[in-house]
Amino acid sequence: MKSLGLSFLLGLLSATGLQPLGLWPLTILAFGGLLLLLERAPSLRSALARGWWFGMGQFVLGLNWIATAFTYQAAMPAWLGWIAVVLLSLYLSVYPAAATGLAWRWGRAHRAALVLVLAAAWIVTEWLRGTMFTGFAWNPVGVVLIDSWAKWPARLIGTYGLSGLVILWAGLAWWAARHRKPTLGVALALLSFLLADLRVTGSAAAPERDPARPAIRIVQPNIPQEQRWDPVLDERNFIKMLRLTGQPDGQARLILWPEAAVPYNLHTDRLAQQLIASRIGPRDLLLTGGIEPAEPPPGAEAAEYNSLYLLGPGALVLGRYDKAHLVPYGEYLPMRPLLTALGLSRLAPGAGDILAGPGPRTLTLPGFGRMGAQICYEIVFSGEVVDRANRPDFLFNPSNDAWFGAWGPPQHFAQARLRALEEGLPVVRSTPTGITGLIDAEGRIVERLPAHAEGVIDTRLPPAAAATPFARLGNLLPFAFALLLVAGAIAVRRKTR
Repeated sequence: MKSLGLSFLLGLLSATGLQPLGLWPLTILAFGGLLLLLERAPSLRSALARGWWFGMGQFVLGLNWIATAFTYQAAMPAWLGWIAVVLLSLYLSVYPAAATGLAWRWGRAHRAALVLVLAAAWIVTEWLRGTMFTGFAWNPVGVVLIDSWAKWPARLIGTYGLSGLVILWAGLAWWAARHRKPTLGVALALLSFLLADLRVTGSAAAPERDPARPAIRIVQPNIPQEQRWDPVLDERNFIKMLRLTGQPDGQARLILWPEAAVPYNLHTDRLAQQLIASRIGPRDLLLTGGIEPAEPPPGAEAAEYNSLYLLGPGALVLGRYDKAHLVPYGEYLPMRPLLTALGLSRLAPGAGDILAGPGPRTLTLPGFGRMGAQICYEIVFSGEVVDRANRPDFLFNPSNDAWFGAWGPPQHFAQARLRALEEGLPVVRSTPTGITGLIDAEGRIVERLPAHAEGVIDTRLPPAAAATPFARLGNLLPFAFALLLVAGAIAVRRKTR
């Protein structure tokens, strides 16, 4: 029992490397401790249990923002949010348990093999976590390296490969402690903290704005979540969006509004169309989130799409993207007949479920290039954000982080930065309350607005980089890295024999 409690504490420690804390050297030390516990595990069952409790600690702390999200649903008591965090963590911890079980089963004969197999297994099980049952890819371990030099391998081996690097680095620290090499251990610790200090991602390190690049205006209206779905406040919030958009000045502007910014039907509401048209100049384009009515599936009373609209002069709809990766309980209710009978509903208001769109799509924006769209939660799915047959020039991620508590928005923003780095594409984010910002193709923050502040960002769209190896091959590359690690483990075991 003592080892299981220690596993849970190490899992908690590993989550401190996530945003908003960003203490990533502690994540590496936590995985070093997990390796020590695996080495001492007397059986496969014990190794599985230690990995499972490690995952529980990591997910309960890292996903604490989910409890805040439940406070915005009137039909659900606040304490139910923490039950949801625990229940979700009970399931998600199966994946770390599988990784530690595989590492113990195939790597316990040699310490180096244990590290290599755990790194490979973690890559594969994290990918599975982001894929099974529609996937929940939030907070892959590799995201803790976004503010270190080690983020650069993301261009080659992606986010899941970065998670493997975390474990390899932890293996070095574990090896130093295991072999009583204090000099090496101190050197690794100092190197970790030194690299943590070399944050080349701030606005000072970002390139100067090129006046020849397209002009964009990103809007953050600071509309709290409790006001987002209040029909009484719809008009006031809509007028605020229009005011922040400003008046046309003859120059071409790409205006970007958040997810579900327009509460009206953009096809039939003439007044809304006229008001929006008054803010779109003859060379302007507006991107805004909205709700698209849909034909209900059999047995359903209502349905809709969570959509992104491209509007041109006259508020004419020039294109639309429908969200594909939907949030369970947030945008659709699993086991709807059962849960509805218990008085529960999805967290985002609506008469029925939101339907899933077809997936990544590139929209052509006349005068501004090609854009890939990922609405809110979709941006966290590594390798699934771009139509590779029609590579865009940038990604737009309209979102609503207002119900994600204090930890959710910075975690969301960090994962958006990894998508920019992996794909070699700028990412633009517009949210109601933050974090709104512009990320360049190297994952650096060009500009951002503080949370819970009203404002706009007037800037220039950075250029795309050349397609990275990951942009060409996607998650085949982290799998190839995992196979290389397994091959190394086999070689080590054979040499030992």
